[in-house]
Amino acid sequence: MFTGIVSGVGRIVEARPLGVGAEFGRALSIETPPGFLDDVRLGDSIALSGACMTVVSLDAIEHRFAVEISAESLVRTAGLDGLGEVNLEKAMRADARLDGHLVSGHVDGVGRVSHVERVGESWELRIEAPRSLARFLAVKGSVAVDGVSLTVNRIVDSPAACEIGINLIAHTVANTNLRGLAVGRKVNLEIDLIARYVERMLGAQGRGE
Repeated sequence: MFTGIVSGVGRIVEARPLGVGAEFGRALSIETPPGFLDDVRLGDSIALSGACMTVVSLDAIEHRFAVEISAESLVRTAGLDGLGEVNLEKAMRADARLDGHLVSGHVDGVGRVSHVERVGESWELRIEAPRSLARFLAVKGSVAVDGVSLTVNRIVDSPAACEIGINLIAHTVANTNLRGLAVGRKVNLEIDLIARYVERMLGAQGRGE
């Protein structure tokens, strides 16, 4: 379980195929900020831009760790198939403060940045989310974008997609990989965990369960 509060920005420095063919995933080597791995052990969970992965090797001296990402995960996420920056968050401790919102690290869909513009001291971000996620998104509700806990300020529904509007403060832009956002970029989206269960319960009521 995570909170959507990014604790560091890392970089995928190697993405090696685990075999020949589309059914194989990749082994990723991620370079981290100094000190990030001081309390990390083999088998720990770390979210890479919102996708929960298991540490399979690490080198605290070189500030690197490795994960193996399946072909299924590659198909259902963005930004994990090659080199580049990724948001990092360690799994939350049971006694930790919940600063963001409950995030499972399971990506629900891939969105596309449709607008990004600086407005005053902040940035206005709009993302086209898959239509299938529309029923889970609400104004003033939470959504994780590349693993970052954010608040939805605006929603525009269309037959093909659901566009959400988000305000990014300067601190978020400076301390996550969202600083590199541009129109057309794909981002990982995770809906609010509570919304997922509410939708399931309401659906069960409709079926008379």
